[in-house]
Amino acid sequence: MSDLRDPAPYDALLLLSFGGPEGPDDVVPFLANVTRGRGIPEERLKEVGKHYFLFGGVSPINAQNRALLDALRKDFAEHGLDLPLYWGNRNWAPYLTDTLREMTVDGHRRIAVLATSAYASYSGCRQYRENLAESLAALEAEGLPVPRVDKLRHYFNHPGFVRPMVDGVLAALADFSADVRAGAHLAFTTHSIPISAADTSGPVEEHGDGGAYVAEHLDVARLIVDAVREETGVEYPWQLVYQSRSGAPHIPWLEPDICDHLETLHGEGVPAVVMVPIGFVSDHMEVLYDLDTEANAKAAELGLPVRRSATVGADPRFAAAVRELVLERAATEQGRVAQRCALGALGPGHDLCPVGCCPARALKPAAAGADSPYV
Repeated sequence: MSDLRDPAPYDALLLLSFGGPEGPDDVVPFLANVTRGRGIPEERLKEVGKHYFLFGGVSPINAQNRALLDALRKDFAEHGLDLPLYWGNRNWAPYLTDTLREMTVDGHRRIAVLATSAYASYSGCRQYRENLAESLAALEAEGLPVPRVDKLRHYFNHPGFVRPMVDGVLAALADFSADVRAGAHLAFTTHSIPISAADTSGPVEEHGDGGAYVAEHLDVARLIVDAVREETGVEYPWQLVYQSRSGAPHIPWLEPDICDHLETLHGEGVPAVVMVPIGFVSDHMEVLYDLDTEANAKAAELGLPVRRSATVGADPRFAAAVRELVLERAATEQGRVAQRCALGALGPGHDLCPVGCCPARALKPAAAGADSPYV
């Protein structure tokens, strides 16, 4: 990046995340927020919440966001980037609307937004933009000035996101004994979503089946496989697989599921598997339960050695990537030519989501896009 450290026009950065419960009494109210408008009874929410109760009702995501904020503050201070940092969640405290209200009262009017989702999709991008629009509308109804919010581009292929995952795979492979390591397979995992949502993740015309969602994950997987080959001299067999399906059984979702995939590999005589959660920024509940608990239990049942590589979390290289994304977007807004770091075949993504990108199930206003009502 340029040596310039001018974040203008941005006067603050908002870390926008999903949120999670921080105690047993929070679980059902949190899930009620997540499923708002679907009419799911409380007893069903208690059943769905069993994953959280296994961990004392505490999701690790909030602690991980606090760690990321600390890493960002450290990196920004060390590189002379004077930009206040705030944090807001979609589904639990600190709530997005409350954080944006605080930012507005503090005088911030042009806010860069980092979402803790690296890829394109409705749930990973547009839904965050819808939540931003809802919160801005709430501020407007309160008579407060409405700040402009700009969501930073997808960072799935930024070196600061990819390289920590490469190192995680290398460490996981090194943990196997030499007699199984050479034959190990890599299972790249991400959240399953409905096939219809994947196919319309966009811009649609630029991608084939599975839309941008699948294309971006495949690109990251190839980058990691290539980097591991350069380090080890071995090209490990690999596949993109899915986890954490939560929808109605009659609706087609992306497959195969990680547990089914482990059974298949075991049946083929594969001696070991590294599960690589490329779809997740940090070790939140879907990593701790669906991989570290459920998939590990399946592997133990099969007698299949598995390891799970680390997510990016608060790695200093990721914090540096966020700083670069902020300065890159600031330079563009200033009318300067910005260096846009990206690896792989897809290149850097768009700054402004186009009209119709990752369409909603029902039409709702969405901020930080070409169709935003707040510009």
